[in-house]
Amino acid sequence: MKLAMENPSGDVFVLTEEKLSNAIEASRGNERRRMMLPIQRSDQATVQRLVNILQPGSYVQPHHHPRPQVVELICVLRGKVVFIIFSETGDVLERVVLQADSTPSVMDILPGVWHTIIALEPDSVILEIKGGPYIQEEDKVFADWAPKPDSEHASHYLGQLIDGL
Repeated sequence: MKLAMENPSGDVFVLTEEKLSNAIEASRGNERRRMMLPIQRSDQATVQRLVNILQPGSYVQPHHHPRPQVVELICVLRGKVVFIIFSETGDVLERVVLQADSTPSVMDILPGVWHTIIALEPDSVILEIKGGPYIQEEDKVFADWAPKPDSEHASHYLGQLIDGL
């Protein structure tokens, strides 16, 4: 299963409508219902920048970033998402709806904060910026109190998280 589009090359990256449309189309056909479009040229970049396209039904298992340099900034470019913050035991502390061309549309998260993001509209597009380099084994700690994405309980849990929005 493809997780991301190819990293770009060259000195300048421009997010064109064609690149974005290709990533949106890839997210629609992806089993995870999302697709990442990297902006950084390498996972070794000290600042990780990517466009993430999310479709309704995409489940990002609640997690936190343990490394001190992984402060994460989210900006909604298109669509509407809900950002959910949890306690260490999985209680929902806050739900923040972020929408393009509206306030709020930006959220900044410090390391160690349990969170997830859920698309509320088709083709929701976010810009993520966080400290790097990206090291897959060290980037995220997934919540053991939440179902894994391939669990039969994941879609029910996802529904519970957005119930009432």
